[in-house]
Amino acid sequence: MPTAQDWINTLGLEPHVEGGYFRRTFQADHRPRTRTPRGERYTLTSIHYLLTSWSPVGHWHLNESDILHFHHHGEPVTYHLIHPDGRHTTEDLGQDPGRGQSLTLAVPGGVWKASHLTAGDHALISEAVAPGFDYADMTLGRTADLLRRFPQHAALVRRYCRPSSER
Repeated sequence: MPTAQDWINTLGLEPHVEGGYFRRTFQADHRPRTRTPRGERYTLTSIHYLLTSWSPVGHWHLNESDILHFHHHGEPVTYHLIHPDGRHTTEDLGQDPGRGQSLTLAVPGGVWKASHLTAGDHALISEAVAPGFDYADMTLGRTADLLRRFPQHAALVRRYCRPSSER
């Protein structure tokens, strides 16, 4: 069975600003770009994304684009979603539907998202993003901002914000 380090080496993954590791695997160079309020974007991009026992959290962030997440290998990943209306939901991405896990998770743009590896060495997923991912379309969660906006979720905000986001 491949380990987290095997996946990092084999797939050429690099540390991600959200936590975990990633590598872009596709961008729709063969199609005209899509206009968005923040500029032109690829119609679709995709990445491999890996959470590990030593980097088990994908910290709070908001994407403008819609994202499909696909579980490929390893342990389940729990996603915490805070919707624009303040509602909190969780979804488990994994290989065991008998335990309520899904192979695919769709997260619409405009939903705050954090994730964590539930146990074990790693979880390997991929993400398809439409319109394509651009760092200008992603906001990393800042503790004070999220606490003002979602005080009812204070424990989750503190648990999954990057430690350096206290400012």
